[in-house]
Amino acid sequence: MHLPRPKINRKNRYPFLVLLIFVGTLGACADKGPQAVPGDQVSFKKHTLLTEFIAEGVAVGDVNNDGLIDVMAGPYWFEAPDWKKHELAPVKTFYYDKGYSDAFISYGMDVNHDGWVDFVRIGFPGKEVQWFENPQNQSGHWKVHLITESLGNESAGFYDIDGDGRVDLVGSIPETGEMVWFKSPTDPNDLRWKKCVISEPNSPGTAQYAHGLGVGDMNLNGRPDIIIKEGWWEAPEDPTNGPWVFHPAALGEACAQMYAFDVNGNGMQDVISTSAHQLGMWWHEQIRDDQGNVQWVTHDIDDAFTQTHGLELVDINNDGHLDLVTGKRYFAHMGADPGEFDTPYVYWYEFQPGETPSWVGHEVDDDSGVGVHVVTQDITDDSLIDIIVANKKGVFVFEQQRQTNK
Repeated sequence: MHLPRPKINRKNRYPFLVLLIFVGTLGACADKGPQAVPGDQVSFKKHTLLTEFIAEGVAVGDVNNDGLIDVMAGPYWFEAPDWKKHELAPVKTFYYDKGYSDAFISYGMDVNHDGWVDFVRIGFPGKEVQWFENPQNQSGHWKVHLITESLGNESAGFYDIDGDGRVDLVGSIPETGEMVWFKSPTDPNDLRWKKCVISEPNSPGTAQYAHGLGVGDMNLNGRPDIIIKEGWWEAPEDPTNGPWVFHPAALGEACAQMYAFDVNGNGMQDVISTSAHQLGMWWHEQIRDDQGNVQWVTHDIDDAFTQTHGLELVDINNDGHLDLVTGKRYFAHMGADPGEFDTPYVYWYEFQPGETPSWVGHEVDDDSGVGVHVVTQDITDDSLIDIIVANKKGVFVFEQQRQTNK
């Protein structure tokens, strides 16, 4: 693109000042990034990385330090930009209609502070969590390290609990019924993940196959609280000091990831959730009476498809409003759940704020679906949010594009 040369008025006593203002204005415009667009001007280009069932979770990161963001899922990493497949662990065979994989929610981070992104992988619910050490462009499988022998709740995940800028691990210990978080290593000479207790033993949301878990600031004090469908644990000033105080709340049915978000703009946090195996997407409105007593009222968002087992809250179209990204978890229970044979959609829902908030659904794809979580991140370096999923249909990247001619 050729920019017009600035016209300098010869009668102007300060021509260079005009030039500086012009250049500064251009720089300011360039720094703004992508502009807000209506939802119908957002589209996604589908990249199929694999059509085999290897995992129901996925992670991203620059594996080979070439400046491009790669994808990690199950026993493979896929090298951007052409998504060449590399083994990082022994390959196992799984069948979409006969069982599950050993790779669920995953995350890419530099665990050992060596400057190379590693792969953290939650296994089957109630089983081990491991991290795979990046071999720094050396060949062969990655060295495996154990974080914990057991982690429950099907939406266990990765969040910065202590505010140190590094992501930690949140989930349950099914054997004791405790909700816990594991602090990620801060010292390269001590790579243990320190377990910190959140709940009392035998607490709700801690069973092996419990559904519904999220992290969000429920009381707006700047701390990340832990949310389950039965209520929420209030984070203390020192999050390593447990157990945390629990606040019972009726936050709907068995669900996937949960988000604290002031949906109707009244200054109180509501909660958004989606059904893991049945039908429903909801927001749970927080209502307080004059005495400060809290009640929760559930509102429907959409019921277009079942098994919305992965949910992300992110601004897709750059309008300053957080949207929803979800889809159908394809063949979650081998055909036994409602709608298992229906179209495996991926959708994003454009948020329409106001006194009666609503969402407008936009189809991303009709032949993939989600696993047990969704990754939303700009992995193509164009400042647009992309969508990355892995499930029983394979591994997919949906690259966001803009249709500005509408």
